[in-house]
Amino acid sequence: MRALGEALARFEGRGDVGADLVALVAALEDLKCRAEGAQVMASAALDAVQRAEQAAAGVPAERRGQGVGLQLALARRESHHRGRQHLGLARALASELPCTLQALRSGRISEWRATLVVRETACLSLEHRAEVDRSLGDGLHLSGERELVGELRRLTYGLDAESVVARRRRAESERAVWLRPAPDTMTYLTALLPVTEGVGVLAALTRAADSARAEGDVRRRGQVMADLLVTRALGQPDGGRPQVPVTVNLVVSDEVLLGGAAGSAEVAGYGPVPGALARDLAGVGPAAEVALRRLYARPADGALVAVDSRSRCFPAGLAELVRLRDRTCRTPWCDAPIRHTDHVRPVADGGSTVLPNAQGLCEACNHAKQAPGWTQVVRAGPRHEVFTTTPTGERHRSTAPPCPRPQALDRPPDHRFDPDRRRGSALELVLRRHLTAV
Repeated sequence: MRALGEALARFEGRGDVGADLVALVAALEDLKCRAEGAQVMASAALDAVQRAEQAAAGVPAERRGQGVGLQLALARRESHHRGRQHLGLARALASELPCTLQALRSGRISEWRATLVVRETACLSLEHRAEVDRSLGDGLHLSGERELVGELRRLTYGLDAESVVARRRRAESERAVWLRPAPDTMTYLTALLPVTEGVGVLAALTRAADSARAEGDVRRRGQVMADLLVTRALGQPDGGRPQVPVTVNLVVSDEVLLGGAAGSAEVAGYGPVPGALARDLAGVGPAAEVALRRLYARPADGALVAVDSRSRCFPAGLAELVRLRDRTCRTPWCDAPIRHTDHVRPVADGGSTVLPNAQGLCEACNHAKQAPGWTQVVRAGPRHEVFTTTPTGERHRSTAPPCPRPQALDRPPDHRFDPDRRRGSALELVLRRHLTAV
């Protein structure tokens, strides 16, 4: 296996004719699908082994299997959420959809196509699910994705219409809104709504935007619709750009903030932003009304050393500082929002409620690591590091993200931000005295 991996890593595609390259792409796709099938089998087997070990250890039946999804996520180098999705796929294919599993293992379909089958038949009984699995035949790998989903829904509704209706009702109960970063300091605000409500919202925004443009509004229709969405959600009058008072947790170096140096800052919950935007948010230039929590990062190593306790919008406390330091869930490859401030070394084992023994985790990762066999230790260093050992002995390292620092490409050695200067800059000393006195 290692030899195959090394050969693929060395491949450059030079000197081959087009037909050979197409044949190679097809062969590699077949190999990839077969590998995904083998991975599904290994994942299902791991789940069975771990459940048996937990049962032998006296774990209650409802908690057996806890932590398996996270182990798979770490092995696949992806988020805990995706790891649990993969585990659900493996369980369904291995125990309920043998024909689809065989198509995957033989390289005829991809893991995504198998996922469509699992997803669209999830509401059926085992008997009906097996019937759909047998009836797909060549349509499983010869049809397009939209055609496959349509056929699956037709078969599902024909076998059990009532379950489809119940599934729709469950889906409506999962309506939600969430936010995620977009390029160029923008965001995606996404709403999961029932079809009638989603269509109604879009129609109302479209009508209002068309009316505004007919009255002479110079903004593009998409801009008007976006602004209307915000003003109406915030209860502001229509007719222009929304005015949004916001609270921002901003981590920025003093040179970027006050000296105009090139570099970036960090907005908690979003990520890196240009230094110019950071200066706007902090009031060094034109900006919207903001409530700012000031954090100070030590220039020598980027560690957070102080937090302004006089913020108007957030209560002071250790948990808030942990969230600002870690930004997202500390589990490797998981970028879910932090929901729990967790003790790395549990209190029951003598762990203290102090910053070095704290980490920010999402709810799912925190619960997964409570399963038997998980251990975590902190290693001292300039940046917070946690080493996690899984029940199978795999070891993973999580390092707190670095704080923004100004670019230092051509600085003279005696610059005030020289890492060899242990006391820090003059501004750092002033801020340290000020922030520790409040």
